[in-house]
Amino acid sequence: MIMITGLTHEVTFSQGLSLPIYSDYLTDNYYLVHPSMAGASNFNKARLTARQQWFDVKDAPSLQTLSVNGRVNEKVGLGGIFYNDSNGRFSQQGAYATFAYHLMFSRSTAEINQLSFGLSAGILQDKLDQSGLNTVGDPDPAINGLQQSETLFNLDFGVSYFFLDFFAHVTFKNVLPQQRRVFSEIFETDNQRQYLASVGYTITPLESRWIFEPSVFFQHREALSQSNIDLNAKAYYQLSVGQVWGGVSYRRALDGIDFAAPGSEAESQNLQYISPFLGFNYNRFMVAYTYSHQAFSEVISTSGFHQITIGYDFGSNRKRHKCNCPAVNY
Repeated sequence: MIMITGLTHEVTFSQGLSLPIYSDYLTDNYYLVHPSMAGASNFNKARLTARQQWFDVKDAPSLQTLSVNGRVNEKVGLGGIFYNDSNGRFSQQGAYATFAYHLMFSRSTAEINQLSFGLSAGILQDKLDQSGLNTVGDPDPAINGLQQSETLFNLDFGVSYFFLDFFAHVTFKNVLPQQRRVFSEIFETDNQRQYLASVGYTITPLESRWIFEPSVFFQHREALSQSNIDLNAKAYYQLSVGQVWGGVSYRRALDGIDFAAPGSEAESQNLQYISPFLGFNYNRFMVAYTYSHQAFSEVISTSGFHQITIGYDFGSNRKRHKCNCPAVNY
C-alpha cells in the first residue's frame, strides 16, 4: 500500500536515474525527453526551465534544467543537458551528452521525410540527507544520520521520424542496470528502465495563420509496471512580430494508487494532472509558462505546479522544408 508517496505520484514516478519527465516537451523542448531530437530543428536551441511545486509547502519538489542542442553538419547533431532536482532531503544533479544522426529521405523541399537516431550518456549524482533524523531513544538502524551521495552512469537511446505533417518519437531510458546505494537494496531494484513514446500530427487550414497540433505521449516504468498517458492539444498563431502558441495537456496514470487516511479504509485512485501552457516567440527569443493542477482528492497542497521556460535560437537558419512541422521548422 502506498501512503504519502501515493499523493506525489508524479514525483515518485519520475524520480530515478534520469531527468524527471513533466510537460516540458510541449514548451518547445522535445530534446529533454527524446535524444534523437538533438539538432533536429532548423536552429540551434538553448532552453532554461525552472519548475516549482507547492509554494506553500516547505522543501517542496523543484527542478531546474538547462539544455543546448544543435546541428554540426548536414547529418550530425549534438546536445547537452544539465539539471538539478530536489525533493526534501533527496536531491539529484545530472548531466547528459547527446549524439544524434539524421537521415533525410525527402525528394524536394516541399516535404519532409526524416529519420533520426540519438544516444545520450548521463552522469548523475544522488544525495540523501539523513542528518537530524536519529534523535529518538531507539534509533532506526537503517538511518545513519549522515549525508550520503553517490555517482552513477547510464544511457538513453531514441528514434524520431517526421513525414509530412506526422511525427513520432520512441525513447528507451536507463538502458544499463544500476542500483543506488543511498537507498536500501530492499526498496529499489537495479531495473531503472523507462519507455517513452510520442505521436502527433499538425493540421493547417488553408490560408490560415493557425497551426493545430494534437499529440499523445506515453510513459512506462518497467520495474514498477507504472504507466501514464498524456493527451495534448496545442495551437500556434503567426503574428507579424512573432508567434504565440499554447494549449493544454491532460495526464492520467493508468494504474490506481492505494492510500489510506487515518481512521478510514484503503482507497484506490488514478492520479490526473491538467496542465495549460502559453508561450511566445519573438525573433530568436521565446518564453513560456506552464501551470499543472493535480485533480486528485487527497493532495498535499492545492497551489499547483508552476514552470517558466525561456529560450534562445542561435546559428544559421537551416529551414529547407515547406512543411508546417513546428518541432523542425520553428
